[in-house]
Amino acid sequence: MSAWPGKFVIGLTGNIATGKSVVRKMLEHLGAYGIDADALGHRAIARDAPGYQPVLDTFGKWILAPDGQIDRAKLAHVVFSDPDALVQLESVVHPLVRQAVDILIRRSSQKVIVVEAIKLLEGPLRQACDTIWVTYAKKEAQISRLTQKRGMSAAVAHQRVNSQPAQTEKVKAANTVIYNEGSFEETWNQVTKAWQELFPTYETGVIKPITAPKGVMLVEKARPRHAAEIASLISRLSDGKKKPTSEDIMAAFGEKAFLFLKLDGEPVGVVGWQVENLVERTDDVFIEPGQSLSNAMQALLGEIETTSRDLQCEIALLFLPPELSNQVDVWSSLGYEKCTSASLGVRAWQEAAQETMGEGESIFFKQLRKDRVLRPV
Repeated sequence: MSAWPGKFVIGLTGNIATGKSVVRKMLEHLGAYGIDADALGHRAIARDAPGYQPVLDTFGKWILAPDGQIDRAKLAHVVFSDPDALVQLESVVHPLVRQAVDILIRRSSQKVIVVEAIKLLEGPLRQACDTIWVTYAKKEAQISRLTQKRGMSAAVAHQRVNSQPAQTEKVKAANTVIYNEGSFEETWNQVTKAWQELFPTYETGVIKPITAPKGVMLVEKARPRHAAEIASLISRLSDGKKKPTSEDIMAAFGEKAFLFLKLDGEPVGVVGWQVENLVERTDDVFIEPGQSLSNAMQALLGEIETTSRDLQCEIALLFLPPELSNQVDVWSSLGYEKCTSASLGVRAWQEAAQETMGEGESIFFKQLRKDRVLRPV
């Protein structure tokens, strides 16, 4: 029985670069509320969070970056080469993460929760979960992902992989194992099959098709099965400047969700957006020329913001190319103000902006809620 009445909690774990976050995103597409415990761990030691001073007291001020934040690269260099130091860090961070996870689950309106945590099996959170899912990938795939996607050197990648327990131990503890070595579609098929076995009648909250009065814009959630349609629409609406393949869109579903904008049943827009670490980010906006940008974005952002508030997001960020960002009045009327990543102030918000911002894009910001899960105590 779940530690949280009325909620079913999937504990998701696996070694580094085995695709935990991709599987969590897939479960979110199916209707689960996702929590990244490792990202909460990063938040717990930010300058405005309760773990900041205890970590400084333990490791010293030399781990600070020039801006006064803890330099996680310096800290990682210490703890990944000294098991005792890692234990010290975890003794500070893990209780704060468990507290934050508890708050998020209790606040969540979703019935199914997925908690992603690399150290799930080693702590008390394991007993609080209703089922354990483990992602698995061969060592070669792990090294490749760390070097190609995270920019690590081969030596550092091998150190990270070799410093973790054997994957076979996690697999033995699993109720469900997801083998994440092939295509997105192969992994998606495994996840959907396991989901359907657990929740054969679960309502995912998909927007039901509605017959709208002529001239009224409707927003519809896209699913991975719509990948080819999304790719074709982006190519058309960008006038061929972007030509993603259906495989590209399928891969993108490992990080984000997509929404269609339809007018009289025909698609006239599409956006890609994601929620990560309590920050909502919209970075793909394609609207058919001739349509009212204000009306289109009011419909799309209204749906995104409603869902994001339900997912307990603190802020919403828009990343726009020059041809859209110069229409400041439109974004202002929708409650967004132009900003820079530095002006956001909160470290987690800044990192989200820096991670997503494309070349030549501008950032627009909107605060969705003022209370924060991890704040000074």
